[in-house]
Parts: sequence; structure tokens; C-alpha cells
Amino acid sequence: MNRLRVTSGPVLALTTVWAASRALMGWLLTHDSSPLLGGGSVPREVWRLYVHWYGVLAQGTFPTHDSTWQYPPGAGALLLLPGAVTRLVPGSTYFQAFVALTLTADALILAALVYAGTRPGRSLAGAALWTCGLPLLLHLPLARYDVLVTALAVASLLTAGRSRRAGGAFAALGALVKVWPVLVLLGTPRGPATRRAWGWAAGTAAAVFTLLAVALRHPLDFLREQGGRGVQIESFGGTALNLARRLGWPGRARYQYGSVEMTGPHVHAVATASLALTAVAFALLVLWRLRARHWSPATPYDAALAAVLLFTVTSRVISPQYLVWLIGLAAVCLTSRHTTQRPVALLICAASALSSVVYPVFYQDVVTGTWTGCLLILARNLLLAAAALLSFVRLWRAARPPRAELPATRVRARSGTERRAERKVGKVGA
Repeated sequence: MNRLRVTSGPVLALTTVWAASRALMGWLLTHDSSPLLGGGSVPREVWRLYVHWYGVLAQGTFPTHDSTWQYPPGAGALLLLPGAVTRLVPGSTYFQAFVALTLTADALILAALVYAGTRPGRSLAGAALWTCGLPLLLHLPLARYDVLVTALAVASLLTAGRSRRAGGAFAALGALVKVWPVLVLLGTPRGPATRRAWGWAAGTAAAVFTLLAVALRHPLDFLREQGGRGVQIESFGGTALNLARRLGWPGRARYQYGSVEMTGPHVHAVATASLALTAVAFALLVLWRLRARHWSPATPYDAALAAVLLFTVTSRVISPQYLVWLIGLAAVCLTSRHTTQRPVALLICAASALSSVVYPVFYQDVVTGTWTGCLLILARNLLLAAAALLSFVRLWRAARPPRAELPATRVRARSGTERRAERKVGKVGA
């Protein structure tokens, strides 16, 4: 009862701030015709692209020969949900249903973080970060399905401590929608816990994929389009090429494969370098896993954030909605008082705020390659790189076992023995 009285005030404040901030995000979404808000480009992906995909999926097949369809089969199931809502709520549109589902997932994430944060030894800082951090991306999160994917990743991390089966199942569902949630299982403690979580993840993924393959044709067509992607202008490689354009590189930016990518000489080499860096990031994470000896209650959370950060900064694509994932994972980290990622969370918030300046406010400057656009996206990416490096270093250091008392006792024992030996030598000499 005392704990309820202590936490009821902060929880009420968080709920109020969440409602007010989401109302503001919704207002921005419906009034985004201003050039500063993207001139209508933010919601366009829902009412143009998602609606198109829904029409194809409703016919019993995944999009084929569509260069913009680059998502695993689970994304198809997710995009069918707003259509089901419109049938249940006459007069509603696909766009309205999609935003309603996104807000529902947003509220569920907050509820999960509050529940985790009010447990003994936990903190509401994670719920506060999610509540106040997501609006840093303005109205963008409401017009992308990344909030729904993040909800699955958050559920995986927060349930895995009590049920490895549930944690593995949620991670698998997230991976079937957008791959990256599989990384949240990286920090699962060794032994039966890891085998149980990964086993349930594999079983869930196989079962759900089979159902989707039976219900919808061409479930693997996305692989061909994903492999054809180049270097997005907002990635590290794209930023380097954009700066090179200011110095005379003859390439240019062009919309293809669902995003603005750089085209011209040496782009393939840059893409290959990005893939190589991703392989290096994976190797570092595997090395951490093999050498880690100390697991705290926050280690699974911290490892998930570090892994997703490393894969994000080395990717050929760093879309602004990727920051939604990072805010969600950082929020989970902050629910634990043992986390090592507090300064990383601050860097992610700074990168999120700057990302909103890049897109949608100055995105045209980025595309045309002005100095303003180039320097803004460079600053955003450097913040993400700093966050990734700091996150991994702190994770690595925390994996070392704490200094035990036994070695110190041994040192004291040796010192005493040496002193007694010195006294004996002294007596003999006398």
C-alpha cells in the first residue's frame, strides 16, 4: 500500500504528460502541410505506400516486383490490421486506424515500463524517457509502424526475466516484422535460459512464418528487393558521399528502393564497406558474449541497446524512424538501477532531437547537399556513433566480474607470511 501511495503521483504525472504530448504529436500530424513539418511528406508513407501494400495483401499475396517492399512477412500481417479496424469501425479510414493502432502500442509500452519501474529496486526513469523522448521525433512516430515493432521488443525484454518462453516468442514476432528485435536476445544469461529463449524464438518464428506462407503467396519476395538497396543519404556512407559531392564528386541523390539514395562512382564500394563494418560489429558482440563473466539484472537490456546501436550506425540505411527503436530500448535500460547506459540514453535523446531538425525541417538541404544539410546529418550521425561506442565500452567493462574479497585476502595472507619470515630471518641473524 505504501508503494502504491509513493508511485501514484509520478505515474499520474507521466500519464498526463503522455496524453498531452501525444495530442500535440497528433495535431502536428494533421497540420503538417507547412514546409517546416515536411509539407505533407511524413504521413504520405501511410496513405500512399501502406494503403497500396494493404490492397495487394488483401488479395492474398505479398507485393512482388515492388522495389519498396523490403520487409519480412510479419510486416504484411501488421499492415493488414488497420484494414480490419476500418471494417469494425464504419466511417474510419486506413490512416486513422493506423494512427490509432500506433497510439495503442505507444500506450502499452508506457504501461509496461511503468509496471516494470514500480517493482522493488526498479525505476520510473524508463517510463519518463519514453514519454518525453518520443515527442522529440515530432509526429513521425505516428506515421510509421516502428512503434508497434518496438512494442514487441520491449515486451520481449521485460517478460524474459520471468518467462524465457514469452521473451523468445515476442522477439521472434518482432523479428518477423523488422528483423532487428532478434538482437534483444543477445544478453540472455548463459545456460538453460539462453537455450529456452532462443528455442522458443526459433519455434515461434517457424510456426508464424508457416501460417503466413500458407495465407499469403510469395512470402520471401522481399529478399530480392532488400539485396538491391544502395546507400541511403542519411547513413554514414551517404553522409560521406554527400560531403564528397561538395568537394566535386559527380554523384547525386535519387529516390529509389523507398528512400533517397546516393548514386554515382564508388557507391558500391561504400555499400560494401558498410556491410563489412556490420560484420565487424557482429564479431565484437559475439566476442563480448564469449568473454562476459558477470551478468547483472540490467545486462540483457544493456546488451540489446548496444547491439541495435552498433547495427544501426554500420547500416547502409539510417532512417529517422530508427530512433524510435533506440528510445524504446534505452527506456527499458533505465527501468533498472543497475544499467550502465544512462549517458547513452542522453546521447540518443540528443540525436533524436537533431534528427527532427534534419527530417523533416531541413531534409531538402540534405537531399540537395548544401553545407547546412551535410553538417546537420553529420552531427546527428556522430552523436549516434558516440552513443554506440560508449554503449559497447560500458557493456564490455560491466561484463568483467566484480573484484572479489578472496584475492585481497590472499594478498594480505602473503604479506603476513612475508612479515613472519622476515622476523625469523631477523632472529637467525641475531
